[in-house]
Amino acid sequence: MPQVVTHILMPLLIIAIVRDFYLKNKDKKKFSLHYVLIAGLAGIIPDLDIAAFFILNFFGFTFEQVHKTFTHSIFIPLFFFLLFILLKDNRAGIGRHKLKLNLIFLMLAIGSFMHLILDALFGPAFALFSPLSQSVVGINLAGYLPYALQSLAMPSLDALLLIIWLVYLELKHKISDFI
Repeated sequence: MPQVVTHILMPLLIIAIVRDFYLKNKDKKKFSLHYVLIAGLAGIIPDLDIAAFFILNFFGFTFEQVHKTFTHSIFIPLFFFLLFILLKDNRAGIGRHKLKLNLIFLMLAIGSFMHLILDALFGPAFALFSPLSQSVVGINLAGYLPYALQSLAMPSLDALLLIIWLVYLELKHKISDFI
């Protein structure tokens, strides 16, 4: 199953690439790098059920009863996307950087949806429509690797994505200028 680094870096990379290569310069000013960061952090929203497990464990719940249940359903990203649509006409910026609330919700939707895609590709099956249906989705691509390599697959993916992210930052944003 993908680890935290992968869940953060995939939305970061995708939104950063969209921002840097597909938006015009005037649109980039409206779509700051803060949104890229929000999308990356949103990649771990479905795993907040792990934090809930620490509390629910005291009440007799097992990890399997808590993890990959409701927070791993499609309804979390759909809820954020619905808020994005409902607030689409909201022009007010919030915070010091004047971020648009509707774009924040869009980044939350994208990040949490990317988490579900990664889990479906690389993790064991889970109920995408929980609690309405217990039908499961999941390919578990790492399971097709030879057994000796399976435990190395996800840490290797983390390392590869981190290297890609750092190279991308250097090539596109010249981060070495800040060192």
